[in-house]
Amino acid sequence: MTLSPDIMLAPFNSPHDLRVEVIHVTGLDGARHARGIAVVIDVLRSFTVSAYALAGGARECRLVTATDEAVAMAAGIPGALISAEENGLPIPGIAISNSPTQIKAADLKGRVLVQRSSAGTQVAAAIAEGMDIFAASLVVARATVQACLLRVPTPTHLTFIASADHPEDHACARYMEAIIRGDELDELEAEQLLQPLRDSERYARLLSGATPGFPPTDLELALTADLFHFAMPAQREAGYLKLTRADQPNHTSTNG
Repeated sequence: MTLSPDIMLAPFNSPHDLRVEVIHVTGLDGARHARGIAVVIDVLRSFTVSAYALAGGARECRLVTATDEAVAMAAGIPGALISAEENGLPIPGIAISNSPTQIKAADLKGRVLVQRSSAGTQVAAAIAEGMDIFAASLVVARATVQACLLRVPTPTHLTFIASADHPEDHACARYMEAIIRGDELDELEAEQLLQPLRDSERYARLLSGATPGFPPTDLELALTADLFHFAMPAQREAGYLKLTRADQPNHTSTNG
């Protein structure tokens, strides 16, 4: 995990003064049992895609659960783009396959990105109505924590939901909890959280470029912590969840 060198967000209450219970769950079942604020984590790659899209000027990201829904929705929005995959693989006729590399290269200024993924968008949709929801990944980890803790009233519970049982999602959740607890990690400690991913056959396969629709550059883009200074709250709309960027105060970099 690379730590962005210039991240510095406005301080919030001393972590030792907070009484926040952090709950760690996984997948659809975990989402259905979330308490307090629900933070849905998808590092590889759905909510990394969302972050790069919003940083690139997208007006909003719309999360849906089915490909046909994504296609129909995008057809009704002038200039909309689709980012979608099924079982981690590209979908014929859809140019962007849940790839931050492709999103970073696209012209998104003022446009809507419609997203369908096999993990992140499904899990976010499973959260009970009426709950506050944030979409998260490593690139917006610290900003997401700050946005949650600045909610009024201060939340008593935060549920970190790994959208899939993958080491990078669990690492992101542990990294965010460390921020809450005031346990600032140096780059080596942060990197150790991702070691189970880097030691896996899955990582070697992704790094080799052998996976269709998954350029190896997606890994570098996704595994840099705190690159952007905004959180991604989700608002429930008819048939989809809408992500927008909620910029955090007093950051010191022009990133995102």
